[in-house]
Amino acid sequence: MSTHIEAEKEAIAETVLLPGDPMRAKWIAETFLENPVCYNKVRGMLGYTGAYKGKRVSVQGTGMGIPSALIYCHELINDYGAKNLIRVGSAGSYQSDVQLRDIVIAMSASSTSGINNSRFMNADYAPTANYELFKKATDYATMHDITIKAGNVLSTDQFYEDIFDDYKKWAQFGVLCVEMEAAGLYTIAAKYQVKALVILTISDSLVTGENISFIERETSFTKMIEIALGAI
Repeated sequence: MSTHIEAEKEAIAETVLLPGDPMRAKWIAETFLENPVCYNKVRGMLGYTGAYKGKRVSVQGTGMGIPSALIYCHELINDYGAKNLIRVGSAGSYQSDVQLRDIVIAMSASSTSGINNSRFMNADYAPTANYELFKKATDYATMHDITIKAGNVLSTDQFYEDIFDDYKKWAQFGVLCVEMEAAGLYTIAAKYQVKALVILTISDSLVTGENISFIERETSFTKMIEIALGAI
């Protein structure tokens, strides 16, 4: 067992999908995996292992934000031997052509978080996706006629910003959407030389003010999960 995961080491697969919401982890396991077994309930952060087309796959909730996600990623990598970490999460659009339910694959992740700033003082680290996972995901989407957008995303520590139109600065520089974990995941994966990818579904738009319900966020992002599983 690790500090925040109660599983025995062999209970977790080398490939782990990482939704922030533990209830989405439950939905993914019960919808897409064969014979899923719940290996973690500590702090309500559910984790499951099952099979997908003969391959062992785990799904682990990580909570919201880089600090929470890094706890689970660190333990999955160092205590359980995870080699492929794929975040499957929601995001808010910064662009008029990135609309509700669109799928975004993060090639890189800018950030307003202080995590990397404290690690790389007076320097800027550029967190990026693993090319192998990225190519497999984009190839799967193309093969199955799933429209995606790929590019730079923003990882922020604040869900509720004080400056409500600050997103326009990032949008002007081509950032597609905002979320809360990608930069941390890409950085820790690089540190420990494992593979990481972030796949997002747009649940809100800062451009139009539209959003979808929390129920739909938990149980309807099927195309994103199909791409993630197609990349393993």
